[in-house]
Formats: sequence, structure tokens, C-alpha cells
Amino acid sequence: MPKRLMCVIAHPDDECFAFGGALALAADAGWETYVICLTDGQAATNRGDSNDGSDLGRMRRDEFARSCDVLGVTKHELLDYHDGKLETVPMIDAAKRLVERMRTWKPHVVLTFGLDGSLNVHADHTAVCAFASAAFHWSARSKRFPELGLEPWVAQRLYHQSTDFTLPDREPQQPMPWTVELDVSSVKQRKYEAFEQHTSQLPVLDKVRPFWEKHGHRELYTLAAANDPQAATITHSLIEGIEAE
Repeated sequence: MPKRLMCVIAHPDDECFAFGGALALAADAGWETYVICLTDGQAATNRGDSNDGSDLGRMRRDEFARSCDVLGVTKHELLDYHDGKLETVPMIDAAKRLVERMRTWKPHVVLTFGLDGSLNVHADHTAVCAFASAAFHWSARSKRFPELGLEPWVAQRLYHQSTDFTLPDREPQQPMPWTVELDVSSVKQRKYEAFEQHTSQLPVLDKVRPFWEKHGHRELYTLAAANDPQAATITHSLIEGIEAE
């Protein structure tokens, strides 16, 4: 059985800006990767040359697919929740859909945002963290969603994204202390090229370019849960030591 990594995000472009290094490194190591995006990004400030929300959503779906291709993503999926309103989605609904995908695809490692909402302290990112984290645990428990007709799946690690810097023009951010310092310098250019596929959002890239140049050589993550009790320590890999079932 191949080793598999699942990444759960809120918007098209999260996969490259937040997790692109991890996804590219996993693909280079021979892992299968699966990105689940909960919205199509219709509420984005930058509208590209779209005519309306549905048109922008269509554009961003295509951009998401191209970005995933650049990162070597094995499988990508975009769900139908409303951009900017994930905090209003019942957690039981979103978590159940993610549990179904975890039990079907059987990831060994799951990545998602932290509860702080990431650099732009976006409420959608916080909601995705709650949904994906609950699903990570509930996927393993037979009493959760037996109506799905799927065997429980015990993923081995759950990681939340973290950061060693914050943006001065945003609301206060309180990121989790990180436990993984991931050197992504070897795939930094690929991560950048993946973001360039999001042509409707290129103004964002221009704004974050200085931060990208300074901090883009590494990604930071916090080990939020694991299938074996362990003390928190600093490591330099998300996938080392994972055993395929």
C-alpha cells in the first residue's frame, strides 16, 4: 500500500501558499497526495476578469487544478461550501464528509490549518481546522458515522500549520508553537509556480512577495495528534517514520 498524505484547506491557493512545500516534498518522496478544498473562493477580494461570483468560482476551480498539477498532487477535490461562511456550517456535517473521505482514501498523514486562522486570520481557516481535526479523530472510531458503511481508519499523524512571523496589518494572531521545521528550499520555486497558476489572485502574490522571499524556504507545522502517545519534540519531516498499512 502506498503512503498517503491528505491536506484539507478552505480556498483555492491555500494548497500552494500554505502547504505547497509539504505537498511537493511528499510527492517527490513517492507519496500519494490528496487535497480537499471546501470552497471555490467566490468571495475573494481579487476578482480577476470574472463577470460574477459563479464565473470567479469556475475560474478558481481551474486554477486550483493547475496548481495541484504543478505540486504533483495525486488527487484533488473541491467541495460546495460557501466561501467566507464556513463558520456557519454545522461541524457534524463537514466532519462527516471528511470522515467519509478519510475512511475511503486512508491517509497516513493529515495536514490542515491551525485554529489561529493562518497569516490572514481567516475564519474559514479556523473552521477548516476544527472540521479536519474532528474528522481525524472520528475517522478512527467505529461509533462515529456507522451509516457510512465504511471501516474506521486510523491515520497516524495530524499536523496544523504554524508560523514564526505575523503580518502587522492584521488582527492579532496567536499561532501554535511549532514542532516541525520543514526545509522546502528545494521546492520553493515549484511552490511559487503553483501560485502563479492562480491568475485571478496574482495581486495577492505581489503583496506577499517580500515575505515569501524572506520566509519561503521553510514551512512550520505543529504535531496536533498522533496514533502513539509521545512527547513534543522538534523534527524536520512530516513523513519520516510513517509505516504503510
